[in-house]
This record gives sequence, structure tokens and C-alpha cells, in this order.
Amino acid sequence: METTRFILLVALGLVLMMIWQSWHEDYGNQQPIQSSSESSAYEPLAEVTPNIDDLPEAPSTELNKQTPSLLLGEKNKHSSSGEVIHVKTDLLDLEIDTLGGTIRHLELLNYPVSKKQQDDKVVLLDHDGNNFYIIQGGLLSKQDGANHKTLFTAPKNNYVLDGKDSLSVPLMWESDDGLKVIKTYTFYKGQYVADINYEVLNATTSDWTGSAYGQINRTDPVDKGSRFIYTYTGSVISSPEKRYEKIDFDDIKEDRLSVDITNGWVAMLQHYFITALIPASTEDKFHYYTLNPDNNSYVIGAISPAKTILAGSSDNLTHRVYFGPKLQKRLEHIAEGLNLTVDFGIFWFLAKPLYWVLDYIHGFTNNWGWAIILVTLLLKICFYKLSAAGYRSMANMRKVQPRLLSIRDRYKDDRAKLNQAMMDIYKEEKINPLGGCFPILIQIPVFISLYWVLLESVELRQADFILWIHDLSIPDPYFVLPLLMGITMFVQQKLNPAPMDPVQAKVMSVLPVVFTVFFAFFPSGLVLYWVVNNALSIAQQWMITRNIERASATK
Repeated sequence: METTRFILLVALGLVLMMIWQSWHEDYGNQQPIQSSSESSAYEPLAEVTPNIDDLPEAPSTELNKQTPSLLLGEKNKHSSSGEVIHVKTDLLDLEIDTLGGTIRHLELLNYPVSKKQQDDKVVLLDHDGNNFYIIQGGLLSKQDGANHKTLFTAPKNNYVLDGKDSLSVPLMWESDDGLKVIKTYTFYKGQYVADINYEVLNATTSDWTGSAYGQINRTDPVDKGSRFIYTYTGSVISSPEKRYEKIDFDDIKEDRLSVDITNGWVAMLQHYFITALIPASTEDKFHYYTLNPDNNSYVIGAISPAKTILAGSSDNLTHRVYFGPKLQKRLEHIAEGLNLTVDFGIFWFLAKPLYWVLDYIHGFTNNWGWAIILVTLLLKICFYKLSAAGYRSMANMRKVQPRLLSIRDRYKDDRAKLNQAMMDIYKEEKINPLGGCFPILIQIPVFISLYWVLLESVELRQADFILWIHDLSIPDPYFVLPLLMGITMFVQQKLNPAPMDPVQAKVMSVLPVVFTVFFAFFPSGLVLYWVVNNALSIAQQWMITRNIERASATK
């Protein structure tokens, strides 16, 4: 195998592997999650209709053996419409519908849609359009209870954090026989987490038993981003046994989730952003489920342990929700394993320290572009000796290239003699023809890890670099970086020994053009890494090649 061809094929393989990994994570066959057919704890409702009959059934007594089985009662009075409550914090701008207390719209104030649309913020949740995505919740009981189809009342319809540390939004409902439910959202300054508390005041003459539930209901989004760079969109579940497990939309259709977990959580993911349902305590065993109300509506939710409230007393049922960017430093403090939603792929154990170094350097440079350049430089230093061994092998191959071409013409009709003559030259010159391959193979996992770090980190979204690069997460608008990448790749080819087969040589000469076109669609942060890496490789290879050629000239 010729080293030049091997290196170029490895480069092509790297790109294809990244694309395949994204495709496989989203469309490949996955192990089915425990379904309702495998567990008697939960049986979802049958014959449901879109966004109407999407209530979960309460789990059986397995969640709490001290309470009776809970079933959805018939006494709830439902309404088809409610009023809109507007809530604004320093980070969030959202709407809550008094029908069920559903969060039907949410914008992230610190995340504009694009650099050119600073006034238009990212809409994470919305109740209409092609990207339907809402948070529902309520109480489940065989008695009266307020679920996400119950009409609440609110003291006012506009709430602003206005410099306070927290903001509470109460919603009230009361049954005819004296059961009162106060559903309160509590938002916090500088946080994307909200607490959802149900205060149940039982003024009836009998004990009340019920559970609180929350669920994320969304459609499969129409806009899934770039065709060349696509990250996972779908749901995930976490348990102590497996901290990050994907449940894509096809899984929800085919196998409905039904499982009890202590210290777990569920979430819906998309590139850069996440919505998660989190128990208020890691000691509580929640019941997790999925629903598929119609062909393009997917629900994942959580039900709290059942609680009995004696007549004449009151108690609270609470859980939490996170809606915002995948900021690793924040996520890891909210719930165990939540930071894994920043999916760094199969080499996450390498990507984590790489991200840490990148973030650490950014603390000094305050520029993610320069941080990428410095991390690339550090990687080249770490792998300097390995790279040098490979480049020396290629330089020696380049030195004997005229002799190899000569014996190729001499033995062009005898493949066996040609191979033997080549091996004799390698032995005589003490050249390992595969010497340039192994150092590259060792570095591949690191390069793939850095690729996913740059792709998945929301911190690079709309991050400025210099000159015309105002967003490292989108392609270079003037294609300068892809062109530089193509030029550096062409220069690298010239420093390497040319393939002996003329056809292969022509194919290899076209690869820089192919990669230039391909990288034109990659985020500029990724292309910047490849340009810098290629430039440093060229400098190192040129120095080694020149030293070997000088040493040969003095003999």
C-alpha cells in the first residue's frame, strides 16, 4: 500500500465516517426500549386522536405499594380553550395557556436566530406551525384532579421577573366538592430551569390519592438543519444503569416506553437545545412513558410516585423542567448525566478533555476561533514525534521514487518481480512502506473527537472570529476557508511521493477539488481546524523532507 494513497483515503474515510455516524445514530437499527408489552406497570390509552387524547394512564401500584391503583377519572371538566399568560425573565420569553397550564411558546432571549436577525430569537417551544413542540402536565387520580385538559384560572395574565431572584406564576382550579389545586411555575434569574409544583388542598370528606405528571409533546421537525451536517433530533432517557439512551421517533411509534426509574430523567433534543423533565429529588422513583397520539405527534413523559392526601389536609407534588441551550457547565449540575445530551459520539472520553482545553483557552483569548487554532497547535505538538515518523517515511519514499518508477517500467508485465524488486529497494534503504500509516491511524480518534466537539458545542453558535467570519457554526459565506483547505491539501500532495499508477495519480489530483466543494458546506469552525492542521502538517513535513534530502546530498 502506498503511503500517499493511504493518507488521502484516510482523509476521505474520516469524512464518510462522520456522515455515517450521524446517519446511523438517527436512522440505524436501535435496540428497542422496554415497551408496554414487556411491563404490566403501564398501558397507554388506545384509539387516541391528535393532541386531544394524549393523557397518560397512571402506573400501577408498583410505584407505591402503599397506595391503590390510579386510573384517570371521568369527573374532570375540560374546556377547549384558555387564556394566555405572558411570562418574561432575563433569559426566557414564554406563554402559558390556562387550559392545562401548558407552556405553548418559549423563546430564548440570549439566542438570536442568526447574526443578521438579532431581534428574532430562537423559538424552542411553539403550539402551532410545522414544528409543534409544547410542555404539558397535571395530576392523575381516580378522583378529581387537574390535568392538561383542565381549565385553570390565574390572578393576572402578565408576569415579569424585573430584577428579582425568582418569579412564581400560580394557576388555580377547584372541584365542586372542595378539592383545590394550585399549579405554580417558579422561574429563576439567570437559569433555564423552572420548578413545577402542584399544591393539593383536600377540603373534601375523603382521602385523595394521585400523581403528578409532565410530558413533552412535539412533532418531527420539518427543518432539520444542513443536509451535510445533521445531529440527533428526538427523545432520550437516563437511568443509573444507562445515563444516555436515545429513543427516536420511530421507536416511539413502534415500542411504547413503560419503565420505573429512580434518579432518572427524560428529554427531547435538537441541535444545540434541549427540553428535559427532571424529578425534584434523586430519591424518587418516577414512571417514564411514551405516547404516539398520531402519525406525527410524539410524547415522552414522567409520572411521580403516588401520594395520598388525607381529608382536610394538603400536600405538594413537584418536578422540574429545563428548556434551553446545551451548556455543559450548567447541565452537569442540574441532573446526573444531563450533560451527556451534548453528544460527542463514540470517542466522548477523548472529546470531553478536548472541550475542557478548548473552553480553558477561550477563557484567555475570549475568541473561539483563536481557541480552535491554539488547540490544533497543542494537538500537533502532542503528536509531533508520531507525525515526524510518518513524514520521515514519506520523505524516504519520495527519495527512492525515481528508482521505483524505473523498476515499474522494467517489470510492468510481471507483477511478482515488480513487487520483489520494490521490497528489495525498501530493504536496502531501510524504508517501511507502511511507516506513514500507523501514526495517522493513532491520531484519527482524536481528530474525530475534536470534530464532534466543534459540531456539538452551542458556545460556538454565532461566535465571531475575525474579518468576514462572524459565525463559526455556519459555512464560510465567501468560501475562503474551504479554498484554503483545498490549497493546503494540494500542497500536501506535492510533498508526498506520487502514486505509481497513473490512473491513481489522476484520481488523487482531483481529491483536493472534491474536498473543497464538500467542505464548503461545513461550519467554518470545523474548516478552520482542518486548514490550521494542514498548514502545520505542511510545515513539519517540509522541514523533515528538506533535512532528509540535504543528508542524502552530502553522502
